[in-house]
Amino acid sequence: MSCDRADRSYSGAMYARRRHLYFAMMGTCIGLFVLAWGVVRIWSVPAAVGLCVVAMVIPPVAAMVANRRGPEDRWWDDPSGDPESDEWWDELDGKKRPRP
Repeated sequence: MSCDRADRSYSGAMYARRRHLYFAMMGTCIGLFVLAWGVVRIWSVPAAVGLCVVAMVIPPVAAMVANRRGPEDRWWDDPSGDPESDEWWDELDGKKRPRP
């Protein structure tokens, strides 16, 4: 079974793009730490500390990028748990759900 890019849905491609961006950002973060304390500290400790400060900001930004909801994420279609409210919203959206 082969994974063909044409078979991938739009939302799957967006998820993969966010995942790749996350790993690229985290790889950059690790690279900055290694570069700072393996190479740069030999010439300038303040520059190494500056690189570490930049690297320190990357993980929270990477988490926000990876976890944001895109236009393809249909979070508003999730049922709320209140049957009356769900029925009302389905009626507004033009969907008909069978009553239990």
